[in-house]
Amino acid sequence: MEPAERFQLDVLAYLQCAMGLLGSLALVLADSVYGRYTSPGPDLRVPARAAWALQELPSLAVPLWVCARTAAERLRRAPNRILLAMFLVHYAQRSLIFPFLIRGGKPVPLLTFVLASMFCVYNGYLQSRYLSQHAVYADDWVTDPRFLVGFCLWLIGMLVNIHSDHILRNLRKPGETGYKIPRGGLFEYVTAANYFGEVVEWCGYGLASWSIQGWAFAFFTFCILLTRAQQHHQWYLEKFEDYPKLRKIIIPFLF
Repeated sequence: MEPAERFQLDVLAYLQCAMGLLGSLALVLADSVYGRYTSPGPDLRVPARAAWALQELPSLAVPLWVCARTAAERLRRAPNRILLAMFLVHYAQRSLIFPFLIRGGKPVPLLTFVLASMFCVYNGYLQSRYLSQHAVYADDWVTDPRFLVGFCLWLIGMLVNIHSDHILRNLRKPGETGYKIPRGGLFEYVTAANYFGEVVEWCGYGLASWSIQGWAFAFFTFCILLTRAQQHHQWYLEKFEDYPKLRKIIIPFLF
């Protein structure tokens, strides 16, 4: 049974890579339906805070459920516990803290909310099932350069993501409306500093886990967030004549 399930988890990881490519293509071809791009209409929408909390929550709840209902033999090993903790810490922040820091925020179309929730269920199961039941690491994996560099990238990426979100939340003073050019932090170098942080975070996780499952998630994140960053970059260039022309899209000094 174990080899069969391990094969299934590998298939799910490769499918996640395909989902990343198709999702990126869909974002390019279809009109964006989130945030500043949402057009007024009668379609069903979910309040911003509720949408973020509920759509991200499966990435926290599903792994806890997976580990509670099985023996989770592999979690007796320190590398497995740390890697799963890295995943859970991110989603604890995204589902239990970030939504309640949102100031205003446009309602999320129901379809976008449902698709995001489904992905979080999918990925939460994939990562937690692999780490709790199938991932085999030597006890000294936590001293391997791949793990150490990956963990540092994960931590730096998460801090950049949180700091960049803080800058975006505080662009407007109380009572102000409209959009402003983000200033400070990595926004001095890229349009999507928050996305850059998340890409670095999950690439670090992929490196530390050294698994198809970890790298598939990093690849999916890069595909989706690169496309969104390109849309944001073009929007700022069109809306603000004084938008810094030297800013890159998502990777400092590259693109």
